[in-house]
Amino acid sequence: MAKTALNNFLQKEISRLAETHQLDAEVLAKFAHFVIENHKKKDKVPPKPVVKLEKVKPLSLPKLKEAIYTYFKVRDTTALKKSGSFKMATDGMEPVKLSTKADWEKLYRKFIGILPGEENQQGYGCINGINIFNYFRPWQVFGLNSQTATLEDIKKAYYDLSKVYHPDVPETGDGRIFEQIHIMYKSITAGS
Repeated sequence: MAKTALNNFLQKEISRLAETHQLDAEVLAKFAHFVIENHKKKDKVPPKPVVKLEKVKPLSLPKLKEAIYTYFKVRDTTALKKSGSFKMATDGMEPVKLSTKADWEKLYRKFIGILPGEENQQGYGCINGINIFNYFRPWQVFGLNSQTATLEDIKKAYYDLSKVYHPDVPETGDGRIFEQIHIMYKSITAGS
């Protein structure tokens, strides 16, 4: 490709830079030609790596039951129903029938932790990766460390979430979500 002639402005600027910074004018001219010839070329973008997401198998009903039995230190469902600690722990919850996998999943969420595949959830009712309708994890929802957060940190996090979810916010307000956030706020500030 034939080199295009450099206009007077570029030639003067090359001379000025060469003199001011003790640079070789010929090298600067070559660089100017290189820039002119290549300035519209696009960078080669490497292809995005294909990330295969491993599909997480949900826990089977026997695994769910086993986890709950272990947590309450019982052998089976009959012993679980008779367990005083189970009765106390579930007092105030919606009645648990223990006849469906969904009931066992509720117990797992409440007492054991996050079910496999439900980490970093997104969508309606999910804040900081937690579905607030399935999990009561105020510290994670508020994005705070329970060991180091101050009352001011809690108030600020609540205020920030309120600016998004309060029902009076026209575009993003949501009464159901705000109610859950408010309950979480009350639970972690009780006694403060």
